[in-house]
Amino acid sequence: MIRTIIIALLIVGSFNCFGQSMHKDSLGYDARLAQKLGADEYGMKKYVMVFLKAGPNRLRDSVARAKLQNAHLKNILRLASEGKLIVAGPFLDEQEIEGIFIFNVSTMDEAKKLAESDPAVKAGSLIMELHPWYGSAALVETFEIHKRIEKKSVAE
Repeated sequence: MIRTIIIALLIVGSFNCFGQSMHKDSLGYDARLAQKLGADEYGMKKYVMVFLKAGPNRLRDSVARAKLQNAHLKNILRLASEGKLIVAGPFLDEQEIEGIFIFNVSTMDEAKKLAESDPAVKAGSLIMELHPWYGSAALVETFEIHKRIEKKSVAE
């Protein structure tokens, strides 16, 4: 009896594994898309993540701060349109790390230069902490998808 149950469980488990394999195949691996996005065999790639933290030169004047923020947002849009910056955004809690950039570059030096082009970093309002990061290559498509779903630009 126990032997029959074990055999039945093994058979059901085999069908379950086969079913998962069939499901993955039915999704249709797209080799051209994987190559275009720079994906490895796992659909992943290397990026550089930048944590943006409060810098020593915080502006107190609200007009100057708003002007710097607008320049910061315009720079984000420029880098995204060039395909270098694929994810950017602030954290919504009051913590040490204020926001992130994820750069679609292969070296820390290139990411550092790109982050240093940000007006808020140049002004010392933000400082950066860089880390190599491994994530889904699908993130490369984020900006193109975002443009299709935004009603209003953050830099207006």
